Amino acid sequence: MNGARAVSYAVVIPTLGRPSLAVTLAALAESQGPPPERIVLADDRPLSDCGPLDVEVPPSLRDRVSVVASCGHGPAAARNAGWRSVRQEWVAFLDDDTVPGPTWAADLAVDLAGCGPRTGGSQGRIVVPLDPGARPTDWERCTAGLADSSWITADMAYRRSVLEQVGGFDERFRRAFREDADLALRVLDAGWQLTRGGRTTRHPVRPADRWVSVRQQAGNADDVLMNRLHGRSWWGRAEAPRGRLPRHLAITACLVGAAAAGLARRPSPAVALAGLWLAGTGEFALARIAPGPRHAEEVGTMLLTSALIPPAAGYHWARGLLRHRRVQPWPPASAPGAGEPAAAREAAGARELAGAREAAGVDGRPGVGGPPRHGDQPHAGGPPRHGAPAGTPAAEGRADR
Repeated sequence: MNGARAVSYAVVIPTLGRPSLAVTLAALAESQGPPPERIVLADDRPLSDCGPLDVEVPPSLRDRVSVVASCGHGPAAARNAGWRSVRQEWVAFLDDDTVPGPTWAADLAVDLAGCGPRTGGSQGRIVVPLDPGARPTDWERCTAGLADSSWITADMAYRRSVLEQVGGFDERFRRAFREDADLALRVLDAGWQLTRGGRTTRHPVRPADRWVSVRQQAGNADDVLMNRLHGRSWWGRAEAPRGRLPRHLAITACLVGAAAAGLARRPSPAVALAGLWLAGTGEFALARIAPGPRHAEEVGTMLLTSALIPPAAGYHWARGLLRHRRVQPWPPASAPGAGEPAAAREAAGARELAGAREAAGVDGRPGVGGPPRHGDQPHAGGPPRHGAPAGTPAAEGRADR
């Protein structure tokens, strides 16, 4: 490791039991360098799916792999269950559809050993493999954007003490969207630094149906939550690109207005508004078609989804405004090592998150600052609700979050 100081680290992987998890574990087993002291699979399947995780753990990892359960409440909660079950100095988060590079473990050790005392996290480099001889589809371009994203947990390591100080991931983010940016901003606000390391992780493009872009519009509700928590300046701070929401709202307003004018038997406004809707929808479709492969299937998908995305975006934006209307901004955080002892800062961070969850109308599931769940401690009591993968310790008991 070129003289790098040895570091203690664990790996946490939230999973729904996808087949790609086996590829992730195999890559970890084959990676050169010091292996993680623990690998925690945070099983986020719902309680209705109580069978064992269908994954074969490589023999070299079986003595360090364990399973905790997070009951289908999303990747933020799954990662919280995972990192709370370990005691290593660093926690490296990977997704179950990523492939760590052949020297990932050695490179991670170098990255973490090089972190100064005020560095709270280290991000890996994400590579999205695409066919160089073909134009990428809309979905492939969307996935490729991960390579330029900041602080994404596809490969992100945090000091465990930092996670404790800020209260971990905010479990109000129920989807794999914005929960990592929220955590990173809170870590930065607490006075820590975040760095980019030299390790590399591949993120292949997952198979997806033609409606995936419409379902992704649910993220507009998460953007509302981010606005409530961090103010509108969070976009620049998180280096997140602004989407087309204002245009989507305008296009949707034209559609609604055209329908209303038609029902009111006012043909001139109806025709004018319908023309504006058609022009806006056409521009959106062309912007998505032009960089793509332009074959019939892709063009058809772009035409259909470009008509559906604006109203879907508007719906989820309005849903977010309603759901998160009582959310208060995060209070100012203390800088690391300033003033009060670490234990007091960690307790304060837990109280802040618990208070924010209560103010937002989130139910009283134990998350941060609540009573421990079975899955929060290794080998905690209670009958296991999921079986562990073959050759691993028994799964932790599931408890509703």
